[in-house]
Amino acid sequence: MIPTNKIKILVVDDSVFFRKVLMDSLSKYPQFEIVGYAIDAMDAMAKLPILKPDVITLDVEMPKMTGIEFLKYLLPRHSIPVVLVSSLNISVFDALSAGAVDFVRKPDMHEQSKAESFIKELAGKISIASKSKVRITPAAKPLTIPNPSLSAVSPGADTSLLSRITALKPSPKLDSIIIALGASTGGTEATLEVLKNLPANTPGILIVQHMPAGFTKMYAERLNRLCPMEVKEAVNGDKLFRGRVLLAPGDLQMRVVKIGSEYSVKCYPGEKVSGHCPSVDVLFHSVAETAGANAIGIIMTGMGKDGAEGLLQMRQKGAYTIGQDEASSVVYGMPMVAYNIGAVTTQTSCGNIAGTLKNYLNRL
Repeated sequence: MIPTNKIKILVVDDSVFFRKVLMDSLSKYPQFEIVGYAIDAMDAMAKLPILKPDVITLDVEMPKMTGIEFLKYLLPRHSIPVVLVSSLNISVFDALSAGAVDFVRKPDMHEQSKAESFIKELAGKISIASKSKVRITPAAKPLTIPNPSLSAVSPGADTSLLSRITALKPSPKLDSIIIALGASTGGTEATLEVLKNLPANTPGILIVQHMPAGFTKMYAERLNRLCPMEVKEAVNGDKLFRGRVLLAPGDLQMRVVKIGSEYSVKCYPGEKVSGHCPSVDVLFHSVAETAGANAIGIIMTGMGKDGAEGLLQMRQKGAYTIGQDEASSVVYGMPMVAYNIGAVTTQTSCGNIAGTLKNYLNRL
């Protein structure tokens, strides 16, 4: 049966070739209607009132006005979900910060298998975006603080952020605690919101964010610049300790292992689990088995159910678990499923997760 309420899509890209590929390919999906295209952001702004799209696909790098500038203009005026279509470029994270819902990496369109995979992924993200909440607040001015060590702040550091974050109380118990966090759609900014409000002596954190290879390294570097803890893309064998955050590499699964009293990670090629590689479930199940009650699990915004079963196992093993609430989630999927199956100890807003976590750690 052909859907009666199709998702109306506006394609914005300055490449004639890429516009045609997107429009021809997406129009084959019965749930979509391509209502038009724009050759740049200025063209898009002129057409918006006429075409009234449900979702916009947006190139980040365009002449006259960048995708980031367009988002800052668009979202306060029109609450329309935007999916970025971008090459491997750090500016995609500025666009996500400005309010874009998600992104897909542009492939080499001359390789048929990659082109087909790209269109399938984009179609899925457009469907998710059409049901998502749009953040209409303008992007915050980037913070420019260096990454401090646990014991000292680098000379010349901007301490404005650090001065607002109270260190956790001294406790040997915290040395044995590890934290696992999983997120998907809307998670890049949600995870930043949590990490930037945690002190540098927070127990080690492992993160799975659904993201392609290449972008995970840039995302880790961005978090490292903006957060008090050290953040890096995980490499097989990396050790986890207080003050360090390890982000699962795109296209690799990540598990935690324990040798003696030390935790480290295993990063390896693997099949998709719960539809993803890296998978939150893979991480959470390994944390449940390895750390038991010495773990904390956090599940945040995202479509689907990846991480829900793993978080339930963590809670059954004695871990404290936190789920993001519906009101603050861009997509209330993963945290909803986790909450519904009893995997969540405490449900709270994105803005309260860091405080909830710190309060729990200070009681240990």
